[in-house]
Amino acid sequence: MNELEKKFLSLLQAAIQHKSSDIHLMTLQPPAIRSHQGLLPVNMPALTPEEMLQLCQMMVTEPDIKAKLSEIQDYDGSFEIKGLGRFRFNIYRTVHGMGAVLRVIGQKVPTIQELQLPAVLSKIAEANRGLVLVTGATGSGKSSTLAAMIDHLNSTQNLHILTIEDPVEYLHPQKKCRVSQREIGRDTKNFAVSLKSALRQDPDVILVGEMRDYETLDIAMKAAETGHLVFSTVHTSDAMKTIGRLISLFPPQEQNSARIRLADNLHAIVSQRLVPGKHKARVVAQEILINNTGIQDCIANEKKTGEIPGFIEKGKEVSGMQTFDQHLAELVQTDQISVDTALEFASNPSDFQRNLSFGSTAIEGGDSGIQTLGLETEPANAAPPPEQNPEAAPQPPKAVPSPPAGKPPGLAALPGIPKIPKPPGAA
Repeated sequence: MNELEKKFLSLLQAAIQHKSSDIHLMTLQPPAIRSHQGLLPVNMPALTPEEMLQLCQMMVTEPDIKAKLSEIQDYDGSFEIKGLGRFRFNIYRTVHGMGAVLRVIGQKVPTIQELQLPAVLSKIAEANRGLVLVTGATGSGKSSTLAAMIDHLNSTQNLHILTIEDPVEYLHPQKKCRVSQREIGRDTKNFAVSLKSALRQDPDVILVGEMRDYETLDIAMKAAETGHLVFSTVHTSDAMKTIGRLISLFPPQEQNSARIRLADNLHAIVSQRLVPGKHKARVVAQEILINNTGIQDCIANEKKTGEIPGFIEKGKEVSGMQTFDQHLAELVQTDQISVDTALEFASNPSDFQRNLSFGSTAIEGGDSGIQTLGLETEPANAAPPPEQNPEAAPQPPKAVPSPPAGKPPGLAALPGIPKIPKPPGAA
């Protein structure tokens, strides 16, 4: 193992030790690691063009790709180092030379409980058929949520689960289910081709890494129409935008019929955002839509689509649906995020305030947060107005000081070289 390989392994271990989400490599720049504190430089020398090329060759496993890396402009892949972890990567070209970003993927598939996701996701995962879409911005944890839902099925059902990913991220062990994982490029040509083949491979559940185009969506809906449960992701921020994005993938002359097909075959949309937590770096906030007769009508009729958020809000007690603002209010009430954070990320601050007012009054976060909600604080010994029942009068919560803000200038020097087995093909 040469010095560059040792530095690379140390960098990967440092990212895992710091619970980082991404590693950035760029020609003529030192590596950087992203954590909840932002993108921080690592105490390493800048990478030369030759070193950057060698690092990319270490990550790529296909011999034909290795041979022409110096000519490739974009390439996606993944690799695993036993005892350390799995990493998804994208190699790209810049005006200064090659670059790469690696996403850190845990070796263990997370569970719904470990991710502290709403329990209704287990019920959604157990649907007999239909489309289940997990949506959100890049880096919002969509892959982890999907992996947790697949793991729930793998632990509780006897099914054939077929995944089509670009690239494969979490490796699912064979539990109660037979899990077949295919990677675009290595195992199959593209999503559309593999989806067509999937219908002849006796799957009960199909996971498609991303709904990227009309052909993929069309085949996925055909799979749902023929009785399969289909999971996928879309890069949209909420249920309304997801429906609009999917309809827009169809040609204009097919969009009316596409609305009817989607209304009939959609089972659920789980949209998520990562927000700063009080006790941990990030907390998942989710909007959850579960299709019913009212929502079907809103999807099929373009003029009624704007009514969907109202159906989601009203469906919380009946089916477990929730808006982002309802979930943010719950996260405040359970002391997972502050009032100020919830207001910053709320879709509609007034709706958030209303949802919060119906919940627990044991809200922490300081007087400023309470005043923002339009509530007035009083001294603890203040007497209630004469006409008010003292027992019924709500008392303000005690202010809790916020932790000191601050951002470290950067990560410390890398730890010593870890004793890690050589990756396949290493010298």
